[in-house]
Amino acid sequence: MSKEMGHIFLRKLGKKRLRPGGKKATDFLLNHMKLDENTKVLEVACNNGVNLEMLSKMHPNTQFFGVDLDAKMIEEAKERNLENVEFVKANAVKLPYEDESMDYVINEAMLTMLPNETKKKAIQEYFRVLKKGGLLLTHDVCIVNNEEQAIKILSNGININVSPLTKSGWFTMFSDNGFNVVDSLSGKLTLMNPIGMIKDEGLLGTLRIIKNGLKKENRGQFIAMRKTFMKLKNDISYIAIVSEKC
Repeated sequence: MSKEMGHIFLRKLGKKRLRPGGKKATDFLLNHMKLDENTKVLEVACNNGVNLEMLSKMHPNTQFFGVDLDAKMIEEAKERNLENVEFVKANAVKLPYEDESMDYVINEAMLTMLPNETKKKAIQEYFRVLKKGGLLLTHDVCIVNNEEQAIKILSNGININVSPLTKSGWFTMFSDNGFNVVDSLSGKLTLMNPIGMIKDEGLLGTLRIIKNGLKKENRGQFIAMRKTFMKLKNDISYIAIVSEKC
């Protein structure tokens, strides 16, 4: 049986939040936002809208926008019936918004999945839609040691070619495309760490994911992915970066 791409597999098991640094990294990014009735926030790769649902309920007078390339995820997001969120199927490299129309762009666990040239195109689109002084809030995988080998092991382990960067590589990627990095946070990955999963999914959600992962049809890939992240624990980390449009 062919193996599924890691993010699709985890989603099938019931994982709702697919973020390298978990709640800690997301909260770090969101704490840089100041939201009111005049603020516009765009989340790129919004998945099924779980982040925007939380934000929209906390800030009912702020306008939020979510885009994802997966039509099924967008349909699930729309089923949340959030009055102050607009969900649209769209590509990160061709956003359906006017120049300088957004105050914040949030993008988690997506840029690593793209080749470097496509990363640049996406970041240039974020730059285009952000107002001057607007913030780009990103959260992704970071290479710490053994770059070439780590990328190969990670790509094999999650069944998709990925292109994470080193910390300096991420900073350069943003600065070369018009942004000034103003803050960052990094640390150990929590994606398949039991404690990290509990913080993201709750105890019952985590137990459900593990139960589904250990089913006969899922066990091989679930254990293999867990071993991959354990093997890479000293070679990759998460990184959350706050970048300002110059």
